[in-house]
Amino acid sequence: MSRYGLAWPRYWICFQTIFVKEILRFARIWIQTILPSVITTTLYFVIFGRLIGDRIGSMGGLPYLDFIVPGLVLMGVITNAYSNVVSSFYSSKFSRYIEELLVSPAPNWVILAGYVAGGVARGLVVGIAVMVVAACFTEISIHSYSVTLLVFILTAVLFALGGFINAIFANSFDDISIVPTFVLTPLTYLGGVFYSIELLPEFWQGVSLANPVLYMVNAFRYGLNGVSDIPIGIAFGIISLFILVLAAFSLVLLRRGVGIKH
Repeated sequence: MSRYGLAWPRYWICFQTIFVKEILRFARIWIQTILPSVITTTLYFVIFGRLIGDRIGSMGGLPYLDFIVPGLVLMGVITNAYSNVVSSFYSSKFSRYIEELLVSPAPNWVILAGYVAGGVARGLVVGIAVMVVAACFTEISIHSYSVTLLVFILTAVLFALGGFINAIFANSFDDISIVPTFVLTPLTYLGGVFYSIELLPEFWQGVSLANPVLYMVNAFRYGLNGVSDIPIGIAFGIISLFILVLAAFSLVLLRRGVGIKH
């Protein structure tokens, strides 16, 4: 058996250890990690879906409440996948136990995969919880299960990687709140969650195409409702490209020890 074959069991144990630790971490404090997103999304459904939505009527050929469901679900996935990784990895830096991982025989890609998988798990838990809440306000009919699940996972992976990169560069707990405030919030609100980009002037439609969240929301809307402002193939291509770029960048940062080795 090759040395790579002998190493795989060790890699799996390392990945499993990080992954389980991440799940236990957010599950233990679910009142802080899961419940707030569910409550916030419920308020969105009540205010925008019922009170305002009834006056708006339809959007993109759908009842307004059905139109905003995909975006609100992905908002929960994005926020929680990102927050889980950035807070966990920065805490490992702050508490200095990241050094134990760095001196272990585990390769960087296994460490990265473990943290990202933990972020994906939290994002999916919140996403499913939000879907349950949405089912209390409107009938959920899934147009394509495969597209819906794939967008679910890819979105969580992308923003978990973003959280990992933020944690690497962060020098204080204040630094991990800058990106969600000044980057994530504008991207999600301007990503077609509450409106169709067809309503925008031509110039702003072009500007919106630079927002990766737009592709995720529209791909997920297609998975649920069969409606999208963006061709589904292009949406998956853009999402996959961002994932590859962020994953490669994360591995480069780990290899160089940026923000970790002094």
